[in-house]
Amino acid sequence: MKKMWPWGAFLGLAIVVAVGVLLASTRSNALAGAKEEDKAGGAGGAHYTVVMTEGHNLLVTDNATSKLYFYTIDKDAPLGSPLKLRASLDLTKVGQEEIRITAHNLEKFEPKK
Repeated sequence: MKKMWPWGAFLGLAIVVAVGVLLASTRSNALAGAKEEDKAGGAGGAHYTVVMTEGHNLLVTDNATSKLYFYTIDKDAPLGSPLKLRASLDLTKVGQEEIRITAHNLEKFEPKK
């Protein structure tokens, strides 16, 4: 009985070490994959979020740059016409008393003074 004890203890210790090494390597591979996702642009989150669309306009948020973009078709153009960027907004300014809209491609746009 005494001669079996050292071999049993050695075998039990070898099993515990093997399971520990297996778990550690699996965890390090999972962490390495998560770090690669972070470098690739986030942990799987969407780069753009569509806020609203009605077929003739599109309101979309760029989550990477914190900007809101507004696209719409030309006046009196039929549905399905190309959408054109009309305005953008910096979402990092949310919470301030005033936010300025940046105009793009507006027909006869005259800002108020």
